[in-house]
Amino acid sequence: MNKYIALEGPIGVGKSSLARKLAEKFGVDPILEEVGENPFLESFYDNREANAFQTQLFFLVSRYKQLSRLTQLELFNQAVLVDYIMERDMIFAQLNLDDNEFRLYLEVYKQLVKTVPEPDLTVYLQADTATLMRRVHRRSRRVERAMTEDYVDRVNQAFNQYFFRHSTGALLIVNTNNIDFVNNPQDFETLVAKLEGDIQGREYFNPPGSIF
Repeated sequence: MNKYIALEGPIGVGKSSLARKLAEKFGVDPILEEVGENPFLESFYDNREANAFQTQLFFLVSRYKQLSRLTQLELFNQAVLVDYIMERDMIFAQLNLDDNEFRLYLEVYKQLVKTVPEPDLTVYLQADTATLMRRVHRRSRRVERAMTEDYVDRVNQAFNQYFFRHSTGALLIVNTNNIDFVNNPQDFETLVAKLEGDIQGREYFNPPGSIF
């Protein structure tokens, strides 16, 4: 199994829930992004244009602080499981910031990203927008109540475009439309078996019952 695995995907795809289950299976402590700690997030969903910059900067600093702690010694001695990659921040910044805000953001991002290690394997959890919206509504988080389907679709397209061009480390693209890694043991064990194998370059994982 790869030493440093990062899960990634758009809003509502279920990466944090899956990260917790995988961490329990592999006997490691997961590193989960601190979404609920962002004091600007609820205001952002109410008025994205007015609150995007401070929301994004909070996430940038928070993600940097978490991932920069992953020293090469730690990666050598134990497995690491994270529910995001640093580039997640850039995807959202490009989507949400205006040109002037993004130029300022980019200067900060370039300095911080230098000390963040790259995953050995990135697992991109993919789903269509309708599926993402159903999952967002089902988890019913207060800060997400003002989130629109149009915004989720834009996020989903941005992630698909990013991973279409992704070329750093091994990449496993998983179709999650019709599977449930959290509540269906068979789905979960099928993925575990895949992750315990040797994944090189870009691979697509189409579990039984899923449809691309």
